[in-house]
Amino acid sequence: MLTIRQATRKDAAAITRIRIETWRAAYAGLIADEVLDQLDAATETRRRAEGWDARHADPRSRELLAERDGTAVGWAAFGPSIDRDLPRDGQLYALYAVSSEWSRGVGHALMTAVEERMRASGFRHAHLWVLEGNDRAAAFYERHGWREDGAVMVDQRVIGGHTPYTLHERRRVRDLSAPAAERTA
Repeated sequence: MLTIRQATRKDAAAITRIRIETWRAAYAGLIADEVLDQLDAATETRRRAEGWDARHADPRSRELLAERDGTAVGWAAFGPSIDRDLPRDGQLYALYAVSSEWSRGVGHALMTAVEERMRASGFRHAHLWVLEGNDRAAAFYERHGWREDGAVMVDQRVIGGHTPYTLHERRRVRDLSAPAAERTA
């Protein structure tokens, strides 16, 4: 049975496991193996737990966990936009399902829950960023009514304190008052 619930600080390790596992599966060939290999669960879990209150200072910022039979298999994070050009929007910061759950309804359940909660928080429009070349995610979002708006972002990061990498991302937007498209994922 699949359930969606609000995540808490105590879920930091489960969220980290989902994020790292999914990055390694979904971004293989899109992000250098050297970068993916350096993802460190202990460090990320500690940082995630320590920064929990700051990331959730705005009550509209939330994280959801998808569990199948009590095991965490998906995660989503959302809240107010951090994009300066869309200050009134909601933003989906992350939505991941472990690869063994792809095409089994986890992403769809999380997306539905995120959109419902964004609406309840008063957001009329929302956006997200998709890694360029991540065709699987782009198709998923397209089926859920999220359309590219032409904005691109070059996100330069450093992992492990020493390995630089660059992400090229494309923005997708959604009118939360409009019904989604196909809604199958």
